[in-house]
Amino acid sequence: MAGNPFASLLEPLFARARARDLWRRREIRTSPQAPVIEVGHETLLSFASNDYLGLASDPGVVAALCAGARRYGAGAGASHLLGGHTSAHHELEDALAAFTGAPRALLFSTGYMANLALLTTLCPRHGGVFEDRRNHASLLDAASLAHARRHRYRDMGALRAALAAAGPGGLIVSDGVFSMDGDMADAPALLALAQAHGAGLILDDAHAFGVVGPSGRGTPAAHGLSYDPTLIHMGTLGKAFGVFGAFVAADSDVIEALIQRARPYIYTTALPPALATSAKVALDLVIAGDHRRAMLFDRIRQFREGATALGLPLLPSSTAIQAVVFGEASRAIAASAFLRDRGLYVPAIRPPTVPQGSARLRVALSAAHGTDDVDRLLEALATLPRDTT
Repeated sequence: MAGNPFASLLEPLFARARARDLWRRREIRTSPQAPVIEVGHETLLSFASNDYLGLASDPGVVAALCAGARRYGAGAGASHLLGGHTSAHHELEDALAAFTGAPRALLFSTGYMANLALLTTLCPRHGGVFEDRRNHASLLDAASLAHARRHRYRDMGALRAALAAAGPGGLIVSDGVFSMDGDMADAPALLALAQAHGAGLILDDAHAFGVVGPSGRGTPAAHGLSYDPTLIHMGTLGKAFGVFGAFVAADSDVIEALIQRARPYIYTTALPPALATSAKVALDLVIAGDHRRAMLFDRIRQFREGATALGLPLLPSSTAIQAVVFGEASRAIAASAFLRDRGLYVPAIRPPTVPQGSARLRVALSAAHGTDDVDRLLEALATLPRDTT
């Protein structure tokens, strides 16, 4: 019998990952998403979820999912263009367009697919793409697949210089809230630069929708910006909305171009309609969710004040994502294990997800967390061994 033909390729990769403390393991959760979860035989207080408003287990959202399955079945059964597009999808798209203030919205299965669709459709071959260095992996991969001339900028000054050197046109691409650091992009400055240089602006607001801005409308709304045809807005439904899926909100021509040309849209089965029905209910809860956002921001303030008093190395962030940076992967792993032994689930984030030398604990806060939950985390962090911090 022939041996594994992949062994010579994979074994060195595996060995290097283990040697550098970069080996990843999946946890098996057996409970619904909530502040307290069951992982294997452990009951843990979790600060790992992107369920920022606590909607993943909301009874109304769950009931809508069940009702949608009874009406439409378990799956869409086809792509949007071959009979998979239902009234549930269409109603959700209309509601998301109204929510963002854009003329139209288009559903995708994931934010990753939405970003691939946007850049491969809208960037001319070898066109210029100007990306923040901290962008999500999906945006970096999308620029590569689009065969773009990539310019990765560290700050606004570098972006201005790159745009001036490149000439008119291109796409500026940025996270709205950076998924590992938690800080917000300067949306007004990005939009002004896009307009000044005849470029488009793609804003990945996966971690902002539902959380920041009036009614949770995202980063532009948080800065007082209204709809602008220069801006293409991507959001996900699996974070603050608590469900699954993603959407692009933009000018009508952009949406039509995605329907006509975007391979990640054309050649994939539509999102299950039942998820669209539950996402519509979640959207209503997001819009009416000022009390949830108030609770979330209370927990954010509580954590930041407590962590600062402890002298922990926090990154500047006013959002639900709070990064405690340890530097070396081994130290972040040790801190995570220390907390795990005390019943707290705060996974270590290591390269390549974050840059070398910036391994961290990514504390994700939720409106579903209570003050006692955050106090418990802070009390455990206060007792971290000195060689960890």
